[in-house]
Amino acid sequence: MPPARSRPDSLSRRVFRGTTAVRRGLLTVDDLRGPNWQRLFPDVYADATLEVTHLVRARAAARVLLPHAVVSGASAAVLWGLTDLADAGDDVELTVPPGTARGGAPGVVVRRRLLAEGHVRPVDGVRATAPELTALELAARLPPDDGVVLLDRFVAARLSTLTTLRIEAGELTGRGCRRARQAAALADGLAGSPQETRLRLLLHRSPLPAPVAQHVVRHRDRFVARLDFAWPAHRVALEYEGAWHTTRVAADRRRIEALQAAGWRVLFVTAADLHSPGPLLARVAAALAE
Repeated sequence: MPPARSRPDSLSRRVFRGTTAVRRGLLTVDDLRGPNWQRLFPDVYADATLEVTHLVRARAAARVLLPHAVVSGASAAVLWGLTDLADAGDDVELTVPPGTARGGAPGVVVRRRLLAEGHVRPVDGVRATAPELTALELAARLPPDDGVVLLDRFVAARLSTLTTLRIEAGELTGRGCRRARQAAALADGLAGSPQETRLRLLLHRSPLPAPVAQHVVRHRDRFVARLDFAWPAHRVALEYEGAWHTTRVAADRRRIEALQAAGWRVLFVTAADLHSPGPLLARVAAALAE
């Protein structure tokens, strides 16, 4: 048998089973221990030049470690594009049918349950729980406001619709199902960021009149702006000011000037206001009173 190459082209930037590579003569056991390869799970390796994210580990677990499994939980959310919901070192969550071997490994959490056919969809080369089920099951595990934020994100990313989430939430059973239904009832899918959702929930719980989310302002038949929250009868707007605003100061100033010319008063909210909402609510109440 010819000596194994240090990095065969067929394994470059790939995830593979170590025993299979050795059996095919592509690598030796000593090669696998060398610097060219990194171990993800027992007998599952990757090219050392490959950046190992949670997405990579989830796909490796579902395609190589347990090919009969379905990616679920936060790992499924990562596959659907919400990559910040799980870090590279977090456990990968998989679901297998009842009666099959769990086949667990360090760094993998395996659940055994039966998933309906409509609750499993292909994504990124593996099977995962459908976006609706993924979102609702995660919302069932989260604190109430975090669950609403998550559902708003799924809708904003066009992974699901608010109607579908609410229908699926009504059929959800098991631990946390009531929490998931409450989150679905409070979500609106209109927020441009998680902080906008948190601001909306804060306003919803306050004694202030309910604002209109994503209100479009027109002046003299021309579009002026789309506002995060507005009280049109009072011409008072409330805008969440995130870090991204610092990159477009000139455009923001022109926008505010146009709103002021149309007779609107604009109040701004920062992350600090959400942590201490009393003064913020007082400012809004005063503006509405005027």
